[in-house]
Amino acid sequence: MIASDNSMAIDLHDVAKTYRRKVRALRGIAMRVRRGEVFGLLGPNGAGKSTLVKIIMTVIRPTHAAGTVLGQPVGHRPTLAKLGYLPEGHRFPPYLKGRQALEYYAALAKVDRRTRKQRTAELLELVGMSKWAETKVGTYSKGMQQRIGLAQAMCNDPDLLVLDEPTDGLDPVGRREVRDVLRRIGDQGKTVFLNSHLLGEVEQLCDRVAILVEGNVVQQGTIDDLTAQGQRYEIELTGLPTEQLQSAVADALPGESGTLPSGESVELVGTTLRIGTTDPAAVQPVIDTLRACDLVIRSVRPVRQSLEDFFIDAVAELPDGSSPAATAAKGAAS
Repeated sequence: MIASDNSMAIDLHDVAKTYRRKVRALRGIAMRVRRGEVFGLLGPNGAGKSTLVKIIMTVIRPTHAAGTVLGQPVGHRPTLAKLGYLPEGHRFPPYLKGRQALEYYAALAKVDRRTRKQRTAELLELVGMSKWAETKVGTYSKGMQQRIGLAQAMCNDPDLLVLDEPTDGLDPVGRREVRDVLRRIGDQGKTVFLNSHLLGEVEQLCDRVAILVEGNVVQQGTIDDLTAQGQRYEIELTGLPTEQLQSAVADALPGESGTLPSGESVELVGTTLRIGTTDPAAVQPVIDTLRACDLVIRSVRPVRQSLEDFFIDAVAELPDGSSPAATAAKGAAS
């Protein structure tokens, strides 16, 4: 039996799900979510994201599951009272007013009458819906419904908030509204587990992410750590045709092809010189050398690989033609 780690809100070691006709949705998930962080689960359609969320919430049964949620084994019923859940494509009775909907779901969560009335007012304020508390849910926009959905997921003051595609189908204004609400929730110290395929939202919100491909976690960590390999400095040059610039740069930066004497990788792409370092001190001698050779520098900027670029690389086929699932062992990082 694997010991529980109380610093982890979610600590999964071997979660698998096989549907009928031998469809393997999950192939032994290993994933850790720390308490108090906003964690993003990414993956292409069909990767198994919603299946994993539903297993955590006991909506569906796993074929096998080892690990804990809030320190208790996956599926431990009393622990569910400490979770908040916003499913994908949720619907509220359209005849209920916003306040009534929150009080109704708080009652289902066994929140006492006095507490749920006070909590409802606080949550309406938190999600920016106090003005529409007495308006029927059926008249709400999609963004307003999502905000009420987030409030509903928090009506029992959960320790862990599980959100399945909370911004799916929203326009840019609606996504920003929900993003602002999630920031406020994160600022309260709640643990948020966010399943989404909108990389821009995840990059702005999450402390750490995991990438799910073909039922396996192939990468997980902070966004800075995951994209560190793609970090570099770019020096944009001007004043010479591209052909002459190539020759001038080669003369200005002697050393082995593709490498500076100090060891950093270097590559000229068009009129942009890419230097494989995040250390500004390492770039200064390069700038001095280029200027000494009368090359004109238009700009110098640090560049970080985007989460989108990293994601595309992670889900693409490996150079040898094998599936990304073969790299699942990388996903067991703490």
